[in-house]
Amino acid sequence: MNDIAYRDITVGMTASLKKTITQADVEKFAAVTGDYNPLHMDEEFAGKTIFRGRIAHGMITGGLISAVLGTELPGKNTLYLEQELKFLAPVRFGDTLVATVECIEKEDRRHKLVFKTVVTNQNGAVVTSGKALVRKR
Repeated sequence: MNDIAYRDITVGMTASLKKTITQADVEKFAAVTGDYNPLHMDEEFAGKTIFRGRIAHGMITGGLISAVLGTELPGKNTLYLEQELKFLAPVRFGDTLVATVECIEKEDRRHKLVFKTVVTNQNGAVVTSGKALVRKR
């Protein structure tokens, strides 16, 4: 786990985390959040939708962004303040995702940082994009 000091973070710095999404991940996420939407849990139901099968919860990608911010850049002692997310493509079981954050702004007075956030799949397609605001202690 990284703990990058605020003074050492520069605009343009990036960090990433990679994870393959499994059916077990989706089932655990549903158990933790209570989100048992049949789009994520019922193959027969999901097969009749525009997705033609089960997909992962979009917020799993948000969780991967949180993991990058909390463990890689800035890392330990990061307070996650805000997150904007756009879910652009479905995530399917077996997809390998890469969550990447890039520092795009620094506010020295309060040690706040703005990050561009992007999650791509194994084909390079952007599945989630947005911006995060954090404060580094």
